[in-house]
Amino acid sequence: MRAKIIFIVSILVLAISCTEDTVEVNGKGTVTGRVVADESFEPLANVKISTNPNTSTTFTDADGQFSLEIENGTYAVKAEKDGFLVDFESADVETDEETTLVFELKVSTANNQPPSAPELIFPEDEAVEIPFNFTLEWESLDVDQDSLTYTVTLRNASDNSVRTFEDIEEDELEVTVEYGTTYFWQVTVNDGINDPVNSSLNSFTTQSIPANRFLYVRKDDDNNVIYSADRDGNEIALTDESRNSWRPRVNKQVGRIAFLRSVGSNTQLFTMNLNGNDVRQVSSSVPVRGFNLDEIDIAWANNGSAIYYPSQNRLYRINTNGSGLTQVYQTVNGNLISEVDYNNGVIALKTNDLDGYNVEIFTINESGTRLNTVLTGIDGAAGGLDLSIDNTRLLYSRDVSGFESSDYRRLDSRVFIHQFNNQSNTEISFNKPGGTNDLDPRFSPTDAQVIVTNRDNDDTGVGTIDILELGQVDPRNNTFENAFMPDWE
Repeated sequence: MRAKIIFIVSILVLAISCTEDTVEVNGKGTVTGRVVADESFEPLANVKISTNPNTSTTFTDADGQFSLEIENGTYAVKAEKDGFLVDFESADVETDEETTLVFELKVSTANNQPPSAPELIFPEDEAVEIPFNFTLEWESLDVDQDSLTYTVTLRNASDNSVRTFEDIEEDELEVTVEYGTTYFWQVTVNDGINDPVNSSLNSFTTQSIPANRFLYVRKDDDNNVIYSADRDGNEIALTDESRNSWRPRVNKQVGRIAFLRSVGSNTQLFTMNLNGNDVRQVSSSVPVRGFNLDEIDIAWANNGSAIYYPSQNRLYRINTNGSGLTQVYQTVNGNLISEVDYNNGVIALKTNDLDGYNVEIFTINESGTRLNTVLTGIDGAAGGLDLSIDNTRLLYSRDVSGFESSDYRRLDSRVFIHQFNNQSNTEISFNKPGGTNDLDPRFSPTDAQVIVTNRDNDDTGVGTIDILELGQVDPRNNTFENAFMPDWE
């Protein structure tokens, strides 16, 4: 019996000894740590922390801290959060010991590849004879198929002005550029994830400006826009519709166009190149003024060094660089000067009262001495002065109805040629449609034709530009629609 008791006690001791060994093997340790964002090292809250083999799960606090109590052993600790790449760290956990880990999570796009540098397709680098209106084309590839946006930079080599087109979603862009100009262009692509990628910097040169001999004005939205065109109607807008510009007068000797433009509450004299660039303001202290700014006309000196323009009852000459402002003439009866033409020392003027009537048309020399009287003492409106090449004739228009009204309406305006040698006046408004006016006449460069604006006498339409063939059987040819204020040089 005693031997049996001893055996039982021995078994119990052995069992107790085995139990103590198991507790020692499966003891617990602590895994603590912190989770931060890659690069910025900002702490990340609510990051899920778990282990493999699976034991328990926890989440980081506002400071990115976490703590897990797990059995000793070797574990892969996982950190995961929406918008970030999953990260693993290895942890050797020992009983009653603390293991510290740090996770630096990368955003989920961290492995995203940037798009390829845009390949500039059209125009090719150093291409020439590119039209003034065309489409830029390029190509960029993105292996991750991200949505791409483009920025196009276009620099004018003549004046170093830069135009930037942003947030383009297609791989092409229609542009309008200047004639006879070299441009540099570059495309930048952005996938919204990686840094933007630039293309190479390419260049192209546009076509030389066509030899357009016609100028006219067209109303675009609320402003007047100046155009040039050839006989077939191929036209170019020389001024922008955001600026009110009118009354173009070209001087081919210097290759520039003088015109009027609204500047605040004033009207000023400007010039530009034949392609519409290099715009320069000429007048400043004495603006252009008159009874009706649509009826004001200006004139070049033959050599292109100066321009003549009216301001109320005074006529001024100013150098094209804005210097040398000189008063040439002043009316003595209080009439306003509305129109001027100049040719080789002879100046033709039209004056009128505040309502546009009591018209006088006459010529003076550069000293202001009166030479010839063409028109005086008539009722109704008149204007549209243009001297012939040899100064023997003067072109003008006159409302033969003699009608006068507060809104300056003309009922039957016709074109006449005045001969200075015999003081005769010959009407040339051939085949003029009834109920219309012929206005703003100009001689052709050869003096063999006359260009006019023909429009309804109620001024509801903008009119057409017709060419009158002097001495021809079919003398009137409609040339430009929806146009007025012509010039032909």
